[in-house]
Amino acid sequence: MRLAMRVFRAFATALSFLTRIPVSVRAVTPDDLGRSLACFPLVGALLGLLAVGCATLARHTVSYLLGSLAVVALSALVTGGLHLDGVADLFDGLGGARGDRTRALAIMRDSRIGAHGATALTLTLLGKTFAGAELLQSNSLAVFFAAPVIARFSAVLLIVWFPYARSAGLGFAMHQRARVLHLLLAGVLMAACLAPLGAIPSFQLTAAGIVVLLLAAAVSRTLGGLTGDVYGAAIELCELTVLVIGTIVRVKIVR
Repeated sequence: MRLAMRVFRAFATALSFLTRIPVSVRAVTPDDLGRSLACFPLVGALLGLLAVGCATLARHTVSYLLGSLAVVALSALVTGGLHLDGVADLFDGLGGARGDRTRALAIMRDSRIGAHGATALTLTLLGKTFAGAELLQSNSLAVFFAAPVIARFSAVLLIVWFPYARSAGLGFAMHQRARVLHLLLAGVLMAACLAPLGAIPSFQLTAAGIVVLLLAAAVSRTLGGLTGDVYGAAIELCELTVLVIGTIVRVKIVR
């Protein structure tokens, strides 16, 4: 019973951290934040189910492009645009600081959006929308499920593997309690979530992994570590990568 409660608490913590779905988690401790990492792929699976449901409904009611836009909008609504905000903040920081670590971190804290951030945000949303439209047209709806699962696992990889650039904040507390065990458990749960697709989409996993690791390595070199904005941006860029690759390598649910 105690183990079940701990698992439920870890999932609820992950859900409250990654989405705007109303869930009450009282007195969250740093250890709760660490354990929640293992459940990130489960949150991705929930978001994936919502995306597939929306895509299925939209495919039979509106055009492919409008249907894809509905899926992207639903994702932004459920997550509160948190990860999209990370895209804007990260590229504003990198573009505006010109290699100055202190200035980059200061820009990333600024709530205003600049030209670099607006451009990156627009391209990300357009890329997801147009890729999604192709997936709807080819009826490759399983990719909508795989994308958020893989993306949330990628965030765990970065949290565990790379140093944190700041010395305070929620992301710092999560990084401090992150363990390799949490990464391994997240990997197992990701594989379990993707198993209904018939086979683990290895090409998408590889491409997404390369993208987020290259991003993290470049940012870590500039900032001396990662931040919560980088985690959010990595999730969005990972989803975009999986969707785009999905237009080339079709993934269909085995019935």
